[in-house]
Amino acid sequence: MLIRRANIRTFFGEWSGTESPVIFLALFNILIHLLVANNLGYNRDELLYFSLAQHPDFGFATVPPVIGWIAWVVQYTLGNSLFAVRLVPALLSGIMVLLISALTSELSGSYYARILASTGFIISGFGLRTFALYMPVHIDVFFWTLIIYLVIRYVNKSSDKTLVWLGITAGLSLMNKYLISILFLSILVAIPFTRYRDIFKKRKFWIGIFLGLLIFLPNIIWQVVHGLPVIGHMSELERTQLVHVDRISFIIDQFFMPSWASVLTIAGLIFLISEKEAEKFRFMGFSVIISIFLLMMLRGKGYYTIGVFPFLIAAGAVSYERWLKKTWLRILVPVSLVLLTIPTLPLGLPVFSEQGMVRYFKTVEDRYGIQMGRRFEDRSIHSLPQDYADMLGWEELALLAEKAYDMVPDKKASLIYCENYGQAGAITIIGKKYGLPEAVCFSESFRYWIPSGFNPDISSFIYINHELGKDVAELFGKITLVGQISDTNAREFGAKVYLCQEPESSFNEFWKSRLQRLNESR
Repeated sequence: MLIRRANIRTFFGEWSGTESPVIFLALFNILIHLLVANNLGYNRDELLYFSLAQHPDFGFATVPPVIGWIAWVVQYTLGNSLFAVRLVPALLSGIMVLLISALTSELSGSYYARILASTGFIISGFGLRTFALYMPVHIDVFFWTLIIYLVIRYVNKSSDKTLVWLGITAGLSLMNKYLISILFLSILVAIPFTRYRDIFKKRKFWIGIFLGLLIFLPNIIWQVVHGLPVIGHMSELERTQLVHVDRISFIIDQFFMPSWASVLTIAGLIFLISEKEAEKFRFMGFSVIISIFLLMMLRGKGYYTIGVFPFLIAAGAVSYERWLKKTWLRILVPVSLVLLTIPTLPLGLPVFSEQGMVRYFKTVEDRYGIQMGRRFEDRSIHSLPQDYADMLGWEELALLAEKAYDMVPDKKASLIYCENYGQAGAITIIGKKYGLPEAVCFSESFRYWIPSGFNPDISSFIYINHELGKDVAELFGKITLVGQISDTNAREFGAKVYLCQEPESSFNEFWKSRLQRLNESR
C-alpha cells in the first residue's frame, strides 16, 4: 500500500524522469483524429489547398505558400484520399501535445502540470476541430505555440542562439499565415517595458531578424509581382465576412472555443498577470491580452486568437498544480475534463456520420433549446455547423460532372467551369478518380491558372453554379441540366451541373470578354 501510494505521489507530484504518459497522450490524440477522418467528406478549403499543390508557387491569392507545398508532398507520396489529406493535421496534433508538455516544463510545471496541460489541449474544442482538417490554421497554432515556447526558453536560459531560432521560426511561420504577425507585434510592444529590452542590442537578435526576412522574402516578392493580392483579400474578407463579426460575440468566443479547457485558459491568464511565481513571464501574459485586443478591434473572427490558447492551457496547468495539493483533487481535474467533454465531442470532431451528426445537433436543440455551433458566418442557422456543412455534397458534384463529361463527344473541345473554389476543388481533386480534367474558375487562386484561350474552340461547356448565367444561356443553343446537389445538409445544396452545347458564336470571343471584365474588377 505504501509503495502504491508513493507511486501515485510520484506520478502526480515531482518530475519522475519518464516521458511515457505524455507520449501516450500524443499518440492518443493522433489516433482519435484519424479514427474520424472518413466520417464526413472533404472540406471546401481542403479541396482548395490540395488544388494549390497542382501549381506550387511562392504565394497564392489568400495564403502564403507553405500549405500548398505540404499538400504537394502529401499528394505525390500518399495521394488525395481523405486519410492522406487528414494525416498531416492528425500527426501535428500529437506533436502539439509534446510541445505543450515542453512549454509547461519551461513554465516551471512538473509532471502533473504537463499531464494536465496535455489533457487540456486534447479535450479543447479548438484543438479537436483545428487538427481534424487540413488548413493553414493547424500549422498556425503550432507556430504560435513554438514561438511562445522559444520566447519562454530564452527567458529561462538567456541563450542568444534562441534569438536566432526565433527569427528563423518567425520567417517560416509567416510563410504559412500572415496572422502570426499580430503575435510578433504584441511581443515587441511588451518587451521594451521589461528587463529583456536589451535583446535589441544583441547581434544574434538582428541575425535572427535577417534570417527570418530572408525566408519570408520570396513571398514578399511574389506579392509585389502579383499586385499585393493580400490587400484585396483583406478588403473582400472585411466586406463579405468580417462585417458580420461583432465584438461581444468575439469576446464570448474566447470562452467557448476552448470548451471545458477554458478552466485552464482563464486560470492561465490570471496566473501570468498576477502570480509572483510567473513574474518573469508576465510580459507574455500582457502580449496575449494585446493580441486578443488587437484582433477584437480589427473585427477579426473569434477563432483568430486560438494561437494563444495552448500557452494559456500550459500556464493554467502550472497554476492548478500549485493550487491543488491533495492527490485526489489532482486526479479529479483531468478526469472531470475528459468526462465533461465526451457529451460535447461532436462540437469538435465529426464522431458520427452525416445523419448521426444532424440528429445530435437536433437533439441538443430539442432538449435544451440551444442552437449549438450551427450559426454560419452570415449569422444564418443551419442543420450543421459550417465546417461540417462544407464537408458534404462534393462527391455527388464530382459524379454529376463525370456524367456530364461522359456526354461530351469531343473531350478536347470541352471545358469544366465552376463558380466558386469549393466546386472547382471538388472537380480538380475528387474528379481525378473519375478522369475529369482540372476545373477552371475565377475564384481564389484558380484565377491565376485561367487559360487565355482554347484550341480547338470550346463546343461543350460544363457549367457548375447555383443558377444558369444569362450570358451562358445566350451563348449556347442547347443546354441540359444534368443534375444538382441534393443533400440538404450541404452548404452547396442546390448547386447545379449544366452541359452547354451548340455555341451560337465563338466561345473564345466570349471568354476574352469574361477575362477583360475580370481584369477590370481587380
